[in-house]
Amino acid sequence: MTQDDTTTRRVAAVDALVLDVPDPQTSAEFWRALTDAEVEQAAEGDDWVTLSLPGGWSLAFQPAPDLVPPRWPGQEHPQQLHLDLLVGDVPAYTARAVELGATVLRESERWTTLADPDGHTFDLCVGDVAPGPLEVFGVTFDVDDASAAAAFWARLLGVEVTHDADGMAMIGGDRPLLFQQVEGYNPPRWPDPAYPQQGHLDLAIGPQSLDDAEAAALAVGATRLPGGGETFRVFADPAGHPFCLCVF
Repeated sequence: MTQDDTTTRRVAAVDALVLDVPDPQTSAEFWRALTDAEVEQAAEGDDWVTLSLPGGWSLAFQPAPDLVPPRWPGQEHPQQLHLDLLVGDVPAYTARAVELGATVLRESERWTTLADPDGHTFDLCVGDVAPGPLEVFGVTFDVDDASAAAAFWARLLGVEVTHDADGMAMIGGDRPLLFQQVEGYNPPRWPDPAYPQQGHLDLAIGPQSLDDAEAAALAVGATRLPGGGETFRVFADPAGHPFCLCVF
């Protein structure tokens, strides 16, 4: 696969990973304590909180009072996506996460899979970092076709596919995305409440208009979904994962 196959003019750039949660303030406090993040934005009331994570990622929380949490590793209530975090001491960070309210789901040689208090999964992975700091490696999406997912997101974000083999793919850039092929993949079907999203990416479109950004996203394979407003529109990638094109 050549660069010409996977990259075009960038349609948008990753701004934030947004998780659906019952209580944004409570969820943000867990992640702030775990990652030593700074509060980037907090809406009046309990409607929205955004954290600035180490390494430039933003993690936001939006209210979903009726959230049905994922039950990893099954696909009846799938995780859909998760954060991969690099740490210098996996056991120490695991203990810290558990003390804050996380649950250990599986321990592997080089990473531990946990669920936050809302059920959202994340991996603590062995990284080449100092024992204290934590870094965000990327966001991993469950998909039915890792190659196709990576190719789509590479076109949308104007970056290269840096890995594609054995059911795993990855795109580069300053905020990498990964894609893992899952047997029996059960996609979100937003806004159908029977198949809810667990999270989504907000993408910044820069100075272009929403109309121009929408046309470009559709041209690379996105599907327009209901919803949106004056400053954002909602789409799905070919695997069904929702994302928003946003004016900031």
